[in-house]
Amino acid sequence: MEALGIPMMIIGAVVASGALFLGIRRRENRNEICTETNEDAVCAQRHTKKVHRIAQQLRERKSAEPVSLKKRAVSHQVPKAGDKRHKDEKIDISDLNDIIDIDPEKMICTAEPGVTFVDLVNTTMQYGLVPIIVPELKTITIGGAISGCSIESMSFKHGGFHDTCFEYEIITGKGDILICTPDNENRLIFQMIHGSFGTLGILSKLKFRLIPAKPYVKMNYEKYDNLDDYKGAIWGHFKKRDVDFMDGMIHSPSEYVLSIGNFVDEAPYTNSYDWSKIYYQSTKKREEDYIKTPDYFFRYDKGVTNVHPKSAIARFLFGKFLGSSEVLRLAEKLSFLLPREHPNVTVDIFIPFSKFGEFMDWYREEFRYFPLWCVPYRRARDYEWISDRMFDVLDEELVVDLAIYGMKQRDGKNYYRLMENKLMELGGIKTLISYNYYTEEEFWAIWNKENYFAVKEITDPDNIFRDLYTKTCRVARGLDAMPAD
Repeated sequence: MEALGIPMMIIGAVVASGALFLGIRRRENRNEICTETNEDAVCAQRHTKKVHRIAQQLRERKSAEPVSLKKRAVSHQVPKAGDKRHKDEKIDISDLNDIIDIDPEKMICTAEPGVTFVDLVNTTMQYGLVPIIVPELKTITIGGAISGCSIESMSFKHGGFHDTCFEYEIITGKGDILICTPDNENRLIFQMIHGSFGTLGILSKLKFRLIPAKPYVKMNYEKYDNLDDYKGAIWGHFKKRDVDFMDGMIHSPSEYVLSIGNFVDEAPYTNSYDWSKIYYQSTKKREEDYIKTPDYFFRYDKGVTNVHPKSAIARFLFGKFLGSSEVLRLAEKLSFLLPREHPNVTVDIFIPFSKFGEFMDWYREEFRYFPLWCVPYRRARDYEWISDRMFDVLDEELVVDLAIYGMKQRDGKNYYRLMENKLMELGGIKTLISYNYYTEEEFWAIWNKENYFAVKEITDPDNIFRDLYTKTCRVARGLDAMPAD
């Protein structure tokens, strides 16, 4: 999952600048697609030229200073004031956005990391196929979904998008080109790329599996007034595998909705949530719904629970043109307006299913903030990027991802830090897309330091992409690479 956490001052700037965000929208939708009129060899040759250009730039680089990547799509990490990466030298990978090949018989796609999911879905649907995991925002890229371990409403069966991939091409910091699979000599590199936020090299090509799809999704909204019944329903669908999609909304401590979806061939009507209607609110009001399959995947693109613009009038006037990408682009350009102290809480957290009740008891007392997005997630393996110690605690297959969007911090408390402490107590994990306050010792008790640096020595021995702790816990918050003694 990815998140938006943008203060209203920036949203106001977006709404007041209609021509500007319309221009941004045009720039976002420029993914190149290798079509049937292109021979596979031509697509492959074009890809090879791009990769060699990037590799040569790295090989010829003289500076020892850190680098960041110049991409076409906007970053879907939570924007932060003072993020030092904005001033980095850039490696330009903005042309790595081709869908190279779709094999409809084997149900396999080969693509470059800059391909957005909206373009990917539109292309694969022509073959009656879709990616197995489609993150909720249109311009999340497939490379970003690997880097940040994206999940969504098929994750209760299939895990994350990374769990559907089986081959990566990686450009190292030295300009070497590696093919990584779960079974070859680069198997640890393959596994450690997941959740590495671009710190272990440049992902330049992916191969991943697709799944058959139908034109529509029928939604049923199961309503519960207590957590125990809600948990029972989640567990039942998880064990039976009797539905195609499952996520939910916790609207309040007494209003739980489980959103159950299935592919269908026909629909008596359809709803779309790309303009004035708000999807998460519909789950509270409706008993069922029909949505075109691409619209289902991006039903949250205007915001999961923090929909912008908020007023009905502003949504009517500007909502058709204002999606997650436009908001994030403006937030990136106006990052100097973002608060440095006590930023709003926008974060995804992963809780072992057996600790769901204990966590919610604490959350109701300490945070008192709703609604929450709830996404059940099947842990597909003992992931190599998570420390062995964590799996001593997280020894279960089902995990619940809860997402908080835009909670204002109060009473001078650091709610991010409160959450980190509670998760360490319960064996949960917090995604790194937002603000992170871990000490280095705490951080490497959660993420696998031995595996990480074993791969780092191969793929980025000069540390030009920074290490994971430095990038996500310090530099992103505008701090020096290492804390002062």
